[in-house]
Amino acid sequence: MNGHPFYKGANLLSGSNRRSFLLKAGIITTGIMLNGCLRKLKPNTPYKNITGTIKGPNAKAGHILRDKLSLPVSTGTRQVKTLIIGSGISGLSAARYLKMQGHLDFELLELEDHVGGNAHSGKNNVSAYPLGAHYITIANNEDTLLTDFLQHCGVITGFENNLPVYNEYYLCFDPEERLLINGQWQEGLVPEFGLNSTDKFEVKKFFTLIEQFKMAKGNDGKYAFDIPIDNSSADDSFRALDRISFKTYLNQQKLTSKYLLWYVNYCCKDDYGQKIDKISAWAGLHYFASRRGKAANADANAVLTWPEGNGWLTKKLEADVSGHVLKKIMCYSISYNQQGKVVAGIYNITSGTTSTIVADNVIMATPQFINQRLLKEGVTRIMDYSSFNYSPWFIANITVNHLPQAKGMGLCWDNVAYDTPSVGYVNAGQQTINMVDEKRVLTWYLPLCDHEPRVARLAAYTRTYEQWMDIMIPELEYMHPGITEAIEHVECWIWGHGMIYPAVNYIWGPNRDAAKQPVNNTLFFAHTDLSGISIFEEAFHQGIRAAKQVLAIYGK
Repeated sequence: MNGHPFYKGANLLSGSNRRSFLLKAGIITTGIMLNGCLRKLKPNTPYKNITGTIKGPNAKAGHILRDKLSLPVSTGTRQVKTLIIGSGISGLSAARYLKMQGHLDFELLELEDHVGGNAHSGKNNVSAYPLGAHYITIANNEDTLLTDFLQHCGVITGFENNLPVYNEYYLCFDPEERLLINGQWQEGLVPEFGLNSTDKFEVKKFFTLIEQFKMAKGNDGKYAFDIPIDNSSADDSFRALDRISFKTYLNQQKLTSKYLLWYVNYCCKDDYGQKIDKISAWAGLHYFASRRGKAANADANAVLTWPEGNGWLTKKLEADVSGHVLKKIMCYSISYNQQGKVVAGIYNITSGTTSTIVADNVIMATPQFINQRLLKEGVTRIMDYSSFNYSPWFIANITVNHLPQAKGMGLCWDNVAYDTPSVGYVNAGQQTINMVDEKRVLTWYLPLCDHEPRVARLAAYTRTYEQWMDIMIPELEYMHPGITEAIEHVECWIWGHGMIYPAVNYIWGPNRDAAKQPVNNTLFFAHTDLSGISIFEEAFHQGIRAAKQVLAIYGK
């Protein structure tokens, strides 16, 4: 990614040059982004009945960091023992753990007007809906930190025969998932309809391998694949899989069925935002082999979800640290003073004023591409920032007044079409039991993985609302002929750096471990890019890991 000839200089592509490059590459046509304003399409467009917006993370804050814009002189200084920067899941988890252990002198800063990072959610008069991560699976039973949290939230309501009982309202309601393949909706996402005997043999062979990996342990007695990933075996017979791509591994196993390859590509796009040739074999297998959760009242690896997706969990974490969270407050610099204290430059986005926080220690629950801009001279980290690769995403929440159906299985929570660019849509109202009409919100997910991430990111920020509609509507029409006339509103959301993806030799390479190391035992790090896998469980545990490092300073 970082060796792309168009990006060797920081200012090589700017303004019209960027647009010219994208035009020549055929990635966009013309126009600029709408920056969140309400848009009614022109009467002569095919989508004239549809209103919509384009939104995303705070662009103003991003420009301040990226372009190093000048800020007002600091108006004051205050002190705090522990400062947490970033209120994604890892930041919230760190804050919650500190509070649970009685460490109350901390502040949690968030530049947005909401917490949660890419577990953010929205709502309209039809339904709540996710704007990012939208489910977790039942927890691995030995993960007591997570099961305790889920019990605290009421997700786990008790235990029977030592197995957790999950709240039935949060277990994904049936029907759960379907796939449009060869002209018909089938139940489940593993291709079945229209496969020949060779394809079926390879699918069966693959899942036999997965069952073996799921229970495999290394010479250290640990599972080969576990959650959090740092609990996984250090046995190199498994870790060597991180040094080849998932595509290479499948070729080695003579797994070449186009249907199987589509399915594993779909899964990797869904969790990592990238295809099998870009991620490591270890990461690809981890997706399938790391979850071993069992419940008293649910199938293994059952899905937990809410109308607002993981935004529901975000609200629970936020409630636990009420009074410690400051929103629309951006940290723009981290340095040290002569006494060895951490000095944070703070910008109040609402008032346009700056101040200074002096902290005994700081947890940076922010991705590395942000840390690279925040850490100033005197803060030394022995690591390579260029090894962190982030997948851009486009998400659309589509309000429809009815949903045209097709042959086969009816509407499910997760709805996917075979061999299309997106990873399908979820029915945000699946968990709602009081639907009174046919209106619903469909959350459509498109990982932007057909081009090098920086190019895809730039194109995403440059496309117009109409161009996004031209990308999305044909696929929706393929899934539901006639749906265009049923669409009332589309809220588009762009995640330029949606999630870390586990490139070859990243998870068990030296750089991930280096990025986790504290600086001067005062600066600590917590984020899913320190796992390489951007799932709720990893963020939750990364926050706790950093919080424990802070508490160790105080002998707790």
